[in-house]
Amino acid sequence: MKKTLSITLSLLLLATVLVSCGGKEEETAATTPAATTTTTTEKTVETKAEPKAEPKVEETVAEAVVDTTMDEGVKFVISNGAEPQSLDPAKVQGVPEHRILMALMEGLTSIDPMTADPVPGLAESWEANEDGTQYTFHLRQTTWSDGVPITAEDVVYSWLRELDPATASPYAWFPCMFLEGAQAYNDGTGTADGVGIRALDDYTFQMDLIGPLPYAIGALEHYSFAVVPKHAIEKYGDQWTQPENFVGNGPFVLKERIPQSKIVCVPNEKYWDADSVKIDTLEFLSSDDENTNYNMFLDGQIDWLTNVPTDKLSSAEMKSSYKASPQLATYYYVFQTEKAPLDNVNLRKAIAYAINREDLVEGVTKAGQIPAWGIVPPMAGYEALEFPFEDYDEAEEMAREFLNEAGYPNGVGCPTLTILYNTSEGHKQIAEFVQQELKDKLNINVELVNKEWGTYLTDRNNGDFEISRAGWVGDYQDPNTFLDMFLTGGAMNGGRYSSDIYDTLVKEAATIADPTERMGVLRTAEDIMINEDQAIIPFYYYITVNMIDTDVWGGWYTNTMDYHPLKTIYKK
Repeated sequence: MKKTLSITLSLLLLATVLVSCGGKEEETAATTPAATTTTTTEKTVETKAEPKAEPKVEETVAEAVVDTTMDEGVKFVISNGAEPQSLDPAKVQGVPEHRILMALMEGLTSIDPMTADPVPGLAESWEANEDGTQYTFHLRQTTWSDGVPITAEDVVYSWLRELDPATASPYAWFPCMFLEGAQAYNDGTGTADGVGIRALDDYTFQMDLIGPLPYAIGALEHYSFAVVPKHAIEKYGDQWTQPENFVGNGPFVLKERIPQSKIVCVPNEKYWDADSVKIDTLEFLSSDDENTNYNMFLDGQIDWLTNVPTDKLSSAEMKSSYKASPQLATYYYVFQTEKAPLDNVNLRKAIAYAINREDLVEGVTKAGQIPAWGIVPPMAGYEALEFPFEDYDEAEEMAREFLNEAGYPNGVGCPTLTILYNTSEGHKQIAEFVQQELKDKLNINVELVNKEWGTYLTDRNNGDFEISRAGWVGDYQDPNTFLDMFLTGGAMNGGRYSSDIYDTLVKEAATIADPTERMGVLRTAEDIMINEDQAIIPFYYYITVNMIDTDVWGGWYTNTMDYHPLKTIYKK
């Protein structure tokens, strides 16, 4: 078992390196999560784009953002999963939202569609100081979609808005992992002036990091670092994301939004790289019904299917439009560690050891996923946690021993547990598998609780569950993107896991410049969180599955981040 798993993980790591590397809370069916993320291992002192002709900055403000009478022209339709929480980058935390925001907003960096590596976005170049703790960005002289110039002060405003406690952003914790003074401002012990960001002039922005973070540039594509229009937000308040009020700086602008149905976007004529945009009408369909979406794809009503139903995989993979590739993402369950009975680590270990990951991926998910024991997928320079038993029979024996130590011999006296998951046939099938495993092996009864995406996220974040399904797509190519969310008090730490040793190790790693030493410290932290404390149950590393006819559509490529910039897609 150990040898087989080791070989499999080595193959996944090789695939990851070959495809190249570059998250967020994953929402769609377990077999085919959509991604979001950014990559970088760069420690270069300077990064510059090829010079481009810059659009002339307009002095006047145009009131009309889009021409709503334009013909649809080349239309591209995406099945985007659940209804998005919001279109405000400071109000979201999921993959469906990220896909839309990639079209509407652009941060300092963007991503390469083939490699998912960071490339210049709003910033045309940047350089770091000698120790890699400070970056200076040089912005393009471009405008918002309404013609108002974008300046470095807009970047400062946007990042401070994300961090402002009054904004209550669910992802404010993310910039706190990078920026000097950000955590203190966000938790109310510091001020906005103490955050390490500043505008040196209209088109020069500077940021101070908490340490020599090699992955910092790759993280800036994330929507928590988005640049938003201060003038529109101050004018329209919470209504600034409505189509009639929307102002953005991405390749597309918002034209129409029909709740629970679709979001329609059209090209942003003011975008600095507008000539690269070849789609005239972009539609994001909001639907949790995987079978309906699949049939719509087969009927030609959807061009990019981001999720394939489990029971359709065998037929789908025979089609040329089927695209499967390794993804920097992990599917797992979270324990509520603060409340009885799952505050008992022995019970948590019993449950985790009883679940056969190989049976799960071979008999339920069936898309080539790799069984996981740790939260961090294999990646260059990092050794993934290995299955610690000879086989699952041995693991099951240990599960029963821990159940006895927990005070529930053969499950006697153990209360019925609940598993929370969001609407998806794939998530349901996994939950049913776990339910049966625990009944058959430990005599533990489990009830399944299904909730729609928004309610599920609220309950998960608030810790209102006993066991909850989760999926994490790396936000950048580094183990830290999987480990920092389990810090004590973290916004993504719905299970309320808390360990002084774990916290110390993860924070210490951010100060270490030597990559080998840093990886070793993070690996020790992961080992504590999984093998000692069993805060979560990792199930598998993702193989992302999409369906798109690349004989018809160009500019769409598989990559380990499952990132697909929509401005590069064109009809052949």
